[in-house]
Order: sequence, then C-alpha cells, then structure tokens
Amino acid sequence: MQIEEKPPFDTPFEWIGGESRVRALVDRFYDLMDLESGYGELRAAHGNSLDDARDKLFWFLCGWLGGPDHYISRFGHPRLRMRHMPFSIGIAERDQWLACIDQAMGDVGVDEKLRTRLQQSFFQTADWMRNRGV
Repeated sequence: MQIEEKPPFDTPFEWIGGESRVRALVDRFYDLMDLESGYGELRAAHGNSLDDARDKLFWFLCGWLGGPDHYISRFGHPRLRMRHMPFSIGIAERDQWLACIDQAMGDVGVDEKLRTRLQQSFFQTADWMRNRGV
C-alpha cells in the first residue's frame, strides 16, 4: 500500500507563497506570452491588452489555490467554460497555455512537488476548456 506524502502546507495557496507569489506567477505568464513567439496563438486570443486578463487570472488563481476568493467576490461563480466560449480554444492553444504556465512556474521558482501537482490540475482544466477538436 502506497501512502501519499502530505503536502507541507494546508493549501496550494500557502505552499506557493500567498498573493505576492501568485501575482508573480501570473505576471510572468503574461510577460512570456508577449515575449515568446512559441505562444503566438495563445497571445492572439487575448486581444490588444493583457491587463484585464492578468487581473482576472490572478483573482481566479488565488481562490482556486485555496486563498481569498477575489474572483468570486467580483464576478460570482467562475463558469470557466462558459466564459471562454467566445474564444477558439483547440489543442494548440491548450498546449501553449500549459507550456507557458509551466515555464512561468519554473521561472518564479514554484516548488517542484507543487509544480507537478499543478501541472496535472492545469492540464485537466485546460483540456476541459477546449471548444474545438484541433
């Protein structure tokens, strides 16, 4: 019988280091989207400015990771799939999103065990967000 190791913190939010570290992750994610040509389709889906998206992802991730529910207090239930329906999300966009957030996690120094757990959760969510087959 394999016993799963207990995480060092009660929530991923605490483990990542709180709001300042979530903000650093989100900012690095969107900076990379602007800097790296490999994230071109992903960047194109976000329009001219990333400011609104930065704030919304930060607010969402804080609550999703077990911290303050900034997003819900502003907008109600996230309804992620519904809110992303206006955007064409296929395999390329999913994979670019996952690669970009993983690169950002590495760049800001997210603990490797937490990073692995988040990669799995991010994949499930990003794959569920797809609204076209390719």
